[in-house]
Amino acid sequence: MNWFLFVMILILITMGLYKAYKNTKQVAINKLTIDEQPTDQPSVQLNVLQISDLHLENISITAEQLYEKIKHEPIDLIALTGDFLDRKKSIPKLVPYLRVFNRLKPMYGTFAIYGNHDYVLRGENFDKLDQTLKNHGIRTMQNENVQLDIDGMNVNIIGIDDYSTSRSEFAQSYKGISDGYKLVLTHDPNAVLDMKNYHFDYLLSGHFHGGQILYPKAYHLVKMGKLPRMNMVKGLQTYDGKSFYISEGLGQTGVNIRVGSRPEITFHKLNIPAITKTKQQVS
Repeated sequence: MNWFLFVMILILITMGLYKAYKNTKQVAINKLTIDEQPTDQPSVQLNVLQISDLHLENISITAEQLYEKIKHEPIDLIALTGDFLDRKKSIPKLVPYLRVFNRLKPMYGTFAIYGNHDYVLRGENFDKLDQTLKNHGIRTMQNENVQLDIDGMNVNIIGIDDYSTSRSEFAQSYKGISDGYKLVLTHDPNAVLDMKNYHFDYLLSGHFHGGQILYPKAYHLVKMGKLPRMNMVKGLQTYDGKSFYISEGLGQTGVNIRVGSRPEITFHKLNIPAITKTKQQVS
């Protein structure tokens, strides 16, 4: 190989990596409306902000930039769907983002579940992460549920712990569940594969980063469960007749680049029917 060709290839690789890094700063704001009933029926509207996969070791948006992007949006509830960080030294970096969530003043609060990277922390380090979230008014959920009264309607927030690290306990998550709408928060969307007997109206997840590097498909995700092999790696999906969403996440893991994907902030407008028929769940 002559030197000219070598230099040209090196320049192209450098340009490609720079463009891939720049992609991490091109944050997409996606908005969805989820209809659960005919338009002629009365409903209650719930505006949910979903933030997933902050990965504070590789995030390309500051807390203040995040606030400026979304401060004028209507937000009733914030859902944080896991993978905040995986190093104890990153915990202080989380605080400015938690303050942003408080500044947004979600009417019904902020709820969080943990992902596989969060569980890299162990013992007192994980406890410090959990306490940091709680100290800033974040309701953390590990296989549990909470009932909200929204304009007289029961809305159940169900937090299912991380599936990829075998922490999901579906029966425990649904224990004592009330009638009404069921919104599930979980990190790994592969959990839906084991939820045939657990009804939900909508589910929010993350984990795959939209592939993060697609060339042209996320072949490297095949080890991350059945859904990637079914080409379900991002966006709105349906399995077993139930709708769920896979966020591309706000941060990156491994290398701080993206190809064929973008960091994501997601707003979900849920139209909850005024009369929600509860489907029987089987443990």
